Amino acid sequence: MIPASFEYFTPTTLPEAISLLTKYGDEAKILAGGHSLIPMMKLRLATPAYLIDINKISDLEYVKEEGGYLKIGALTREVTLEESDLVAKKFPILLDTTKVIADPLVRNLATVGGNLAHGDPANDHPATMIALGAQVVATGPKGTRTIPITEFFVDLMTTALQPDEILTEIQIPVPPKNSGGAYFKVERKVGDFAIAGVGVQLTLEKNDVCKAIGIGLTNVGSTPIKAEKAEQYLLGKKLEEAAIKEAARLASEEADPTSDLRGDEEFKRSLVKVLTVRAINKALARAKGGK
Repeated sequence: MIPASFEYFTPTTLPEAISLLTKYGDEAKILAGGHSLIPMMKLRLATPAYLIDINKISDLEYVKEEGGYLKIGALTREVTLEESDLVAKKFPILLDTTKVIADPLVRNLATVGGNLAHGDPANDHPATMIALGAQVVATGPKGTRTIPITEFFVDLMTTALQPDEILTEIQIPVPPKNSGGAYFKVERKVGDFAIAGVGVQLTLEKNDVCKAIGIGLTNVGSTPIKAEKAEQYLLGKKLEEAAIKEAARLASEEADPTSDLRGDEEFKRSLVKVLTVRAINKALARAKGGK
């Protein structure tokens, strides 16, 4: 398929890009890595009249620790996370996630910001960011605002971004000591979207008691899901086999999958249950100093 015709812009500054968005509103789309938008344009599921390519805005690509947060510029490529020593040391769940996104060719161009801003529940970073308790920075003509990740995904392919706003930064709290995280997904083939995925980030007290935990679910609802009942169940409990299995059962009930070519509802719920156990156990091992 060939996309519908559109007018193409390449701003070199953020104010210039925002000015174009303000001018063209709902008829414009931001192009970053393009691996979500371009396929939709080819199928004419997205038909923007104006395409604003922000790849020449150089100050939107970075990974740094600052003020108690890991800060990721929206144009940061997946491969940058994959190769970051900081990410590998303090945020292994992010490394887990980026390594299972598509293939190396895609990860060399695809952006972290685009993975979130597209609002696709099948993308991998949304569930991971939910588990990590992240927030995103949106920049528009009135300045910047910070949006908790739990308020960012509004509906299928719909986010809290206004038509004249650009996602410019992701902020992730630096985990305290005795913390660990992990992300697992099942896919039909390597590089495919998840049939289901689970991200877990947790912090331990003494004797393996759960002090804090975040659980995010991939591709089992119209938006990425925060498994709040499972999280609440584990708080203050020792992370033993029975407790972990019960939390996994609760997470599978919080999932809201639909039957499709990747599997029926029952199969997807069973995957959530299995993957939640795996992710909690891996996060637990990492919180205790393992890899």
